[in-house]
Amino acid sequence: MGGNIHHTAIIDPSARIANNVEIGPFSIIHANVVLADGCKIGAYCELGVQSSLANRSPLILEKDSLIRSHSVFYESSRFGEKLVTGHRVTVRENTRAGRNLQIGTLGDIQGECVIGDYVRFHSNVHIGKMSIIGSFVWIFPYVVLTNDPHPPSDILKGPTVGDYAIIATKSVILPGVEVGHHSLVAADACVTKNVPPTPIRHQNNQKPRWP
Repeated sequence: MGGNIHHTAIIDPSARIANNVEIGPFSIIHANVVLADGCKIGAYCELGVQSSLANRSPLILEKDSLIRSHSVFYESSRFGEKLVTGHRVTVRENTRAGRNLQIGTLGDIQGECVIGDYVRFHSNVHIGKMSIIGSFVWIFPYVVLTNDPHPPSDILKGPTVGDYAIIATKSVILPGVEVGHHSLVAADACVTKNVPPTPIRHQNNQKPRWP
């Protein structure tokens, strides 16, 4: 283990920490954690929190990830390289995300989620459990992806958001709804039905095509 580890950080000896990792003051790194080369963990973070809902696999952060202060990540999730968070982010167990994910301040990912590459969540975004999000998706502040069709119940049906979709500020996506690729959900929308994909047109006005 190498890098700049603050003397107040609490690190379980079983945690696997690569070279050039920085860990800030008063952060806690539990046993079931893997931090790849170049990761930077801010102050007062907690990584690898145990959960009865986890599958017992480690929390894995690939290289050059940046976790800002007061963020909490549970065990059994994996994130591709160059993850970046704001402050006070919470990520629950069994989440899988690709490279270059950005999670804004006070973002909340409730676990059992699948997220593609180059996704952007702005601040105060809530991603409900069982959500599926494609690549190159932009989700703006105060958006909520819900998952319980008849609350409170034991049924979970997360929404699906296709590649290149954009969901604007304060929108709510209801359980099981599919937002098609390249589509736009306007601000303050309550999306109760599937949003069809948007066809992509060539600049020379050829017929629309579907990727």
